[in-house]
Amino acid sequence: MNPIKCAVIGVGYLGRFHAQKIQVLKQAKLVAVCDRNTAICEAASNEFEVPGYCDHRDLFGLVDAVCIAATTNAHFAIAKDCLEAGIHVLIEKPITETVQQAEALIALAKKHQVKLQVGHMERFNAARLALDDFLEKPLFIESNRLAPFNPRGTDVNVVLDLMIHDIDLIQTMVRSPIKSLDAHGAPVLSPSIDIANARITFENNCIANVTASRVSFKTERKTRIFQRNSYISIDYHNKQLAVFTKGEGEMFPGIPDVTRHQSVFDKGDALLEEIKAFLNCIMNNTTPLVTGEEGREALSTAARISDMIQHNLTTNHAEPAEA
Repeated sequence: MNPIKCAVIGVGYLGRFHAQKIQVLKQAKLVAVCDRNTAICEAASNEFEVPGYCDHRDLFGLVDAVCIAATTNAHFAIAKDCLEAGIHVLIEKPITETVQQAEALIALAKKHQVKLQVGHMERFNAARLALDDFLEKPLFIESNRLAPFNPRGTDVNVVLDLMIHDIDLIQTMVRSPIKSLDAHGAPVLSPSIDIANARITFENNCIANVTASRVSFKTERKTRIFQRNSYISIDYHNKQLAVFTKGEGEMFPGIPDVTRHQSVFDKGDALLEEIKAFLNCIMNNTTPLVTGEEGREALSTAARISDMIQHNLTTNHAEPAEA
């Protein structure tokens, strides 16, 4: 099979990494880059030695697939045009600004029989992939995703920037509708929400407590999963998975001891694996690992959390009624 002709739309910080990965994959050929910022587009064109375009529609007829790494507010319009042109789309998270936009893209991908994959890159983390061998029925999940402040991600709030990773991961672990949620947060350094916490209760009674912050002095990406007979700790940042299970002996009278199994994985390249998976689903005509529907569900929950936090902030800071 001939290499899949690809372009990257949005070649800022993250888009450049997409282009780098495509150029090292034998099943793909980077044939163009695109960015509406002329200077960024020209720089990427020179770096990757391919033509550069400022209008994504100029790619039509030149490419089979695109990676969209533009700002979130541009996702829908670009992806819509590409899908209608019969081009396969890998779109960075969050899939779109609204659930309605996501549903429209899903429908277009089906109509034009092209692939739509969402860039929830943490799904390709080696520690997460190893979890499937130990995952049974989660009862309680605790997740923390902390990062230092970076103005690059502030086109969306921290829920859509960081927490959405864990929302997607948790929803694919639990596989149950949401019964209720409660959420709180606050802006700290930017005008939008910079720190957030959500407590999600699922229909199967699993509870997830999820925290995300982009105003931390350390980087942490950890999830702890409690099941009937085991406790699992995943460190996405350091690529570690630890599984604690009941042993045959006793720690105290009537209390079983605990055995520990820990794995440390090579650093790997989750973005490279994500793009490889996208290309493979095109070549083999299979379902993407992260579907448009899953991207929509993660966005839907993130939007509910964002709306609840904003409502609580407005309510808590409302002027007291006059006597």
